[in-house]
Amino acid sequence: MKLLNRSAITLLAKEPFARWIASLPEGDELNQPTSLEELRREGNIYLMTEAEHESDFAQVLVDEWDNLWRNELAAWDEFGDYWPSQRSLAVFKEWFEISHQVMAFDLSSEPLLVAKLD
Repeated sequence: MKLLNRSAITLLAKEPFARWIASLPEGDELNQPTSLEELRREGNIYLMTEAEHESDFAQVLVDEWDNLWRNELAAWDEFGDYWPSQRSLAVFKEWFEISHQVMAFDLSSEPLLVAKLD
């Protein structure tokens, strides 16, 4: 086991995100109807620079909310054709339950793969 020099933010869908997904046109395997319960079984985890203070998490949200949201939206609408036009940090918090973890551990003996998504 290895301790990573990272902290983490976890996002879990709330009802507005589930409604947005349900509003997407069908016809793509990716956009099959999904319930809020199904969405909340797995959240996405975003690693960040190791937090020293509680305020570090709040600052990452201020700095990165749009990147986080774009990544969540792109998982369902890759080209952004149906992304909501009204996006702000306040609305982001309405769409996602946000939690954080100070420490992150790697249980795998496999090398960590890093793939740039930009």
